[in-house]
Order: sequence, then C-alpha cells, then structure tokens
Amino acid sequence: MNSPHRQEFHEFVTARSPAFMRLAYLLTAGDQHAAEDLLQTSLAKTALKWGRIDDPDSYLRKVMYRQQISWWRRQREYAVPDVPDRPGTDDTHAVELKVVVHKALGKLTAKQRAVLVLRYFEDCSESVVADTLGCSVGTVRSTAHRALARLLQLCPELRDLHIRSKA
Repeated sequence: MNSPHRQEFHEFVTARSPAFMRLAYLLTAGDQHAAEDLLQTSLAKTALKWGRIDDPDSYLRKVMYRQQISWWRRQREYAVPDVPDRPGTDDTHAVELKVVVHKALGKLTAKQRAVLVLRYFEDCSESVVADTLGCSVGTVRSTAHRALARLLQLCPELRDLHIRSKA
C-alpha cells in the first residue's frame, strides 16, 4: 500500500473502528475477544484491497459478515458465555431487555444473527442484506422469519417484554 493510501486507510480505521467494533460485538454474541479478532481480520483483508474499494463502509461490513459466517461454519459449535449476574444492577425495562436480547442472540446461528443485525440493528433493506451476505432476498426473508420465531421460542420473555412495553 502506497503512502497516500496508507494515510487514508489509517484515517478510516481511526474514524470508523468504534462503530465497527460494536457491530463485531453483536455478530459474535457479546464475545469481546472474538469481536476484536473479527474486526482485526476484516480490517486486514480490507487493507489488502484498499486502493480499489469504492465504498469502504459497505466493503468492510460485507467482509465482517462473511468472515463471521465462515468462522461459524468451520467451528459448527459456538460457545456463548452466560451473561453474568451483577448485584445492584439497574432493574429498568431497558436493561432487562438488553440482557434478554443479548442472551437470545447468542442462541442463534451466525447467519441468523447476521440477518437480524443487518435488518433491525443497521436498518438495512432486504435487498442490501441479501447483497451483503451473498444470498437471495427470499433467503433473507425466511432466515429473518425463522430467527425471530426461534428467539421467541428460546426466550419467551421477549414476548413478555414486548407486551409490557406496549402497556
């Protein structure tokens, strides 16, 4: 990588790393070390193509999703740490919802988690999700439907939280 590209890449990493770290954390179901590895590997792959990338955010996001799914496929088992109990934690609805959703996301496959994060956390359209993950729009729809159904099956408290939030 030549000097102007190196500086440009450095500025991109400095400016966008916090946002992409949050994304990596969600994709790895809250495993901080795995999230750091995912981001680092994805940045390294992005750096190799830096001079030829038109939209760095989209490119890096695509690399991250595909890298996470690739790791998941190789492992076939994904250990998810339990959310620790903390005495004296805030008992508000928002905190409770965050913990429940975190645990529930950890019970999904990497592909299901990727679809839900793209659709509902990043608010991407089905066609953008399909393009990012390299699948059809129909696959995105069915995967999102199954993932949401599985979340409610594995964590019925999500249904209770949704009902309470409407009350």
